[in-house]
Amino acid sequence: MITFFLGIFILIAGGAVYGTFCQKIFHPDDRQTPAIKLKDGVDFVPMKKWKNCLIQLLNIAGTGPIIGPIQGILFGPIAFLTIPIGCVIGGALHDYMSGMISIRNDGAQMPALIGKYLGKKTNVLYTIFVCLSVFLVGTVFIYTPGDIFVTQVLNSDSGINNPVIWIVYGCIFVYYLAATLFPIDKIIGKIYPIFGGILLLSAVGVFIGMLTKGYRLNEIWETGVVGIHPQGLHFIPIFFVTVACGIVSGFHSTQSTLVARTITHEKEGRAVFYDMMIAEGFIAMIWAAATMGAMNLGLVSAYTSATEVIGIVAKNLIGSIGGMIAIIGVIVLPITSGDTALRSLRLIVGDALNIDQTKKKNRFIISTFIFIAVAALLIFSKMSPDGFNILWRYFAWANQIIAVFAFAMISAYMMKHKMPWILSMVPGAFYMFIVSSFILNASIGFGLSWFISYIAAAVLTICYIAAIIYNGYHK
Repeated sequence: MITFFLGIFILIAGGAVYGTFCQKIFHPDDRQTPAIKLKDGVDFVPMKKWKNCLIQLLNIAGTGPIIGPIQGILFGPIAFLTIPIGCVIGGALHDYMSGMISIRNDGAQMPALIGKYLGKKTNVLYTIFVCLSVFLVGTVFIYTPGDIFVTQVLNSDSGINNPVIWIVYGCIFVYYLAATLFPIDKIIGKIYPIFGGILLLSAVGVFIGMLTKGYRLNEIWETGVVGIHPQGLHFIPIFFVTVACGIVSGFHSTQSTLVARTITHEKEGRAVFYDMMIAEGFIAMIWAAATMGAMNLGLVSAYTSATEVIGIVAKNLIGSIGGMIAIIGVIVLPITSGDTALRSLRLIVGDALNIDQTKKKNRFIISTFIFIAVAALLIFSKMSPDGFNILWRYFAWANQIIAVFAFAMISAYMMKHKMPWILSMVPGAFYMFIVSSFILNASIGFGLSWFISYIAAAVLTICYIAAIIYNGYHK
């Protein structure tokens, strides 16, 4: 377990040091925050720091930090190092800066920030991608928790002909609609502390169970730096697209700007934005390790579905009752991301169309159109044999490409305010290469060879860096 605990040390110690450094660079002060200055009782609502922390954690922790690491650990123990390093210098920086820049701009959502710091043309392109991404997040996070609940809790079939699965989908759907329509403190602010307790209890339970059961974890010197994936997949870019939410996730920027409207003091941003991403990285590390240990014991294989792995690992580590609590915690994760994803989409659409969302009628009209589209896509993905796989691939790619936009916006902001913009430029350029090489090679993209994909991605990455620098010095 040496590699694993080294990764945990990097995550916790690195997060503490680099988080302090990021806070010092941004220099939060005592100015009035949007939650107080623009309080409207709907989206601009002052809330306590501990509640904002739980909301942020549950917003960003979908199935990504569990299903992603379960799939990513197939590359070997390199995941125990790439997850914490990426989380500390990439994901947590991304979440913190997005939220703090929003606070400094009256709680503006990401499209408005992209427009202000990268220009109107870039804003149009970003708005298309972010709406697609958030829309897919909302749909995927009805599908996955519904299927896990039916198969792992009810021990039933999640097939299209089973009416139970549609009843469960319907219940999640109704909750999402309520969370999208009502003021943030009425639904999300009250129910999340309960969900947060379940989430933390399940994560700690799996961690302790893994240690007491003596799960054997592979070391990086045993497998080589990058292990051979069972399906022969390339570590770059596949790993970084697969383990999105545990390292860097563009979706998180939309949630940081959402929570930015409820923070009462700028100095709370470190705990709410940066530290909660570190907590998500910890969850990712736990599930990556638990999956590796279960594979070494022969409990699961490289071809066991991620949802099955969750049930097998949880019940083996902490028993039937504890395992069920852990499974419920996993179900909670996507539900508490899907609701705010669709809420963010409602805000983005409303802001883009200049619709006053303090009026219930306007919120209802926007939400109705959004949920009709979500229902249609959900039905398609369930009816098509390969529907969910297609849905997940596009979701993963779209999620990472909006992170590229977010890093560019952060870099432009930091250049404008004389901050060390290289800190955001490096992870942004890295993920530009990741998303470019992935879509150029993927069957859902252009289907080019890896050699051509890597060369073209390198060229696009250089253009990305040049465009940001040019924008920063000429805007």
